[in-house]
Amino acid sequence: MRQMTVLGGCGAYPEPGRACSGFLVEWDGFRLVLDLGYATLPRLLAHCPDAVVDAVVITHEHPDHCVDLHGLFRMLLYGGTGRRLPLYCPPGVLTRLGGLEPEVDLRAVFDVHELPGTHQVGPFELTGVLLPHYVPNAGVRLQAGRTVLAYTSDTGPDSALAELGRDADLYIVDATDRDGEERRPQRNLLTSGEAGYWAGRAGARRLMLSHFWPGNDRAAAVVAARRAFGGEVLTAEEELVVPLGVH
Repeated sequence: MRQMTVLGGCGAYPEPGRACSGFLVEWDGFRLVLDLGYATLPRLLAHCPDAVVDAVVITHEHPDHCVDLHGLFRMLLYGGTGRRLPLYCPPGVLTRLGGLEPEVDLRAVFDVHELPGTHQVGPFELTGVLLPHYVPNAGVRLQAGRTVLAYTSDTGPDSALAELGRDADLYIVDATDRDGEERRPQRNLLTSGEAGYWAGRAGARRLMLSHFWPGNDRAAAVVAARRAFGGEVLTAEEELVVPLGVH
């Protein structure tokens, strides 16, 4: 089985029946989780009972991307097998979540590896690239053989986006579309039109728009992205399964 399942695609906070950023990547029995924002853990557990996953990657410390990692921590601490789960993340993630229960060390459960950087994670070469955001954010590129899944998480426009998603089978790109975003002097988020532009610059095969600001029209976001991207455009809908490595 080689596929990616959407756990959530909302930005900031979840809409009713939805969840914030989170994705489950499965490759020949290896299970990797990309981000665990609000309301993603119950969805993950529906696919992976007892939280049996092989690695977790968290892109940055904002709670709509990492807060449910603390729930996973408690599961493994109090009900787990004692194994330490590989965790790849910027240092701020541990600092932010460590404040919830400072008397318990997150490293008791997680074997921590720092992002940005390059690591071999099961079948994947994981490359974390620093991208512009309000806090350090690592865009993620996962490559297994010739198949590439890339994920910007939250980012402003940056030339690194073209290389991050270079020839990706699937490129998951920030499409927050927050009002007034393009007029901000310091850009830390993208519009759906910009998501299409950068996916096109990267030569990605498929684009998935994600991190939708609550209340936004997702169909309109697809229309805007298609003006700049000629490939397939998907939206991060909870429980959507996307095959990987099928050309």
